Amino acid sequence: MEAKYLLMFYLALGLFLCLIAGKIVKQFKLPNVSGYIIIGMLAGIFFGMHRIESVLGQDVATQMVKQFDIIKDLATGFIAFSIGTEFEFKYVKKLGKAPIVIACLESLGAVLFVTLGIYLVSGDIKLALVMGAIAAATDPAATILVARQYKADGPVTRNLISVVALDDATALMSYGICVAIAKSVTGQFTMATIIDPIKEIFGSIIFGIIMGLIFTVLIKFYTGRGNRLAITVAMVALCVSTSHIKMLSFSPLLVCMAMSVTVVNISHHYEPVFELMDRMTPPIFMLFFFVTGAGMDVKIIPTIGVLGAIYIIFRVIGKLIGAYTGARISSAHEHVRKYLGIGLIPQAGVAIGLAMMCQSVVPKYSEKITAIVVCGTIIYELVGPVLTKITLKHIGEIKE
Repeated sequence: MEAKYLLMFYLALGLFLCLIAGKIVKQFKLPNVSGYIIIGMLAGIFFGMHRIESVLGQDVATQMVKQFDIIKDLATGFIAFSIGTEFEFKYVKKLGKAPIVIACLESLGAVLFVTLGIYLVSGDIKLALVMGAIAAATDPAATILVARQYKADGPVTRNLISVVALDDATALMSYGICVAIAKSVTGQFTMATIIDPIKEIFGSIIFGIIMGLIFTVLIKFYTGRGNRLAITVAMVALCVSTSHIKMLSFSPLLVCMAMSVTVVNISHHYEPVFELMDRMTPPIFMLFFFVTGAGMDVKIIPTIGVLGAIYIIFRVIGKLIGAYTGARISSAHEHVRKYLGIGLIPQAGVAIGLAMMCQSVVPKYSEKITAIVVCGTIIYELVGPVLTKITLKHIGEIKE
């Protein structure tokens, strides 16, 4: 089968399977995102075991994940864009300093607990620092989709959305600092080790603001719904693709988020645009989580050993304690103190990307680190959305 028809087949297959999975998980009162990931995992396992090359000419499991890379990148951009729409300044002013304090301390908590736990077991400070740095990252996609599916609203939901939006920046800063310390131990330290993450963060924000100004002009000039939808897709795709230019090396998440923050705060025409986007993105998000599941190799779970168990458990403990401490310091609502940390459990793309970058720091552990992080992703992505839904329902922020 020709490549273009093969891609169409994968699109149809993925969407139909996600629709079926969504209906099934509703019977068990689970979030849709859990169904998409599970059906993706099952599809990956099935097609991996039954290679139907004679029909399609290729290994379906491998090709499906490879062909959908562009969908994953585009979905990441739209997720970040959606997060940014929640950052209207008058709304953020009501929330106060709590999200910033919580985001910093929940990242710090994960770094400290994982670093300490890994060091006590392995005795290798470089490995401990790198694993601790990776632990700071949180996946905003699963949390945001659960909140949107159930139309959750309340102090925990509002603060949680802001915290996961800031988490990408805090994770990059934590990684830069920890890697700098690890390299100084081995004598490999350079100023670029610290400067690069800072440059990535501020460069991404500045570029995102510029794109947001362009976006604002375009939606003012083009008033038709079709035109505005085309502008939105084009701008998100432009941000994601440009961010990956080697010379720039921006964070697509931060760029897209900064763009939508700019639009929502300076444009008077953004609401119809965001309504159109909300109607258009569900199929993209379905495929994003489906492919995330299909790309997970469950066979690695038994191979991670004690280090993997420590990483998975201590990261959660660090996130919970850090979020509680941050909420207490900032005098946040009692429910925010007790429950916000649970929404920070999911972890995916950013963490895997950081794990792949660590080869220059701890080359002998690079494969082990990647296996642990991927295994953690499988567990966190399956458990996290369910716990988030249960928690938000328990405190009354999800209505029946």
